[in-house]
Amino acid sequence: MKHLLIASLLVASTAVMADESSFEISIKDHRFSPAELTIPADQRVKLIVSNDDDTPEEFEGEDFDIEKVIPGNSQATILVGPFKPGRYEFVGEFHEDSAKGALIVK
Repeated sequence: MKHLLIASLLVASTAVMADESSFEISIKDHRFSPAELTIPADQRVKLIVSNDDDTPEEFEGEDFDIEKVIPGNSQATILVGPFKPGRYEFVGEFHEDSAKGALIVK
């Protein structure tokens, strides 16, 4: 019985993960690309953030509660949302003067 419960939970969590849309953002020369990314409203989404610089960067939501340090030459997966329609800004905290971006939620 315990094994059946564990198997059911694994299947359920895999199904939830499969429902999340994935979007890619890269960091190069301390800038996000794309600087604006359109994502769907009312859904949790997966951001795959690749840091192509040699130095670490902290992905930080200005209008939402996310902070994630991404080492140089690596990538991180960040789950965000669900958001209502609007604009949600984020920065690279270690290079806020150049690393700026926004999620456009529609």
